[in-house]
Amino acid sequence: MKNTISAEELERIFDEGKEDVLQYFDLSTAQRPGMIKRVNVDFPHWMVEALDKQARHLGVPRQALIKMWIAEKLPAHPIK
Repeated sequence: MKNTISAEELERIFDEGKEDVLQYFDLSTAQRPGMIKRVNVDFPHWMVEALDKQARHLGVPRQALIKMWIAEKLPAHPIK
């Protein structure tokens, strides 16, 4: 991986097609988009109500709120 470049510079290099843009990405952290695995989780009633209240406050669906919060926590606690 090379040094950081701007999005505009990356776009220019890609559009020109003269250079491989993959060298500007850290492929060790790449993930395939859209690969979803459905899971069922049971929450106590009070927790669902608290989630719904927070979701309404933020203007997002409950599921989106849960996904955001889990995504924020996972990188902070990597398992080696």
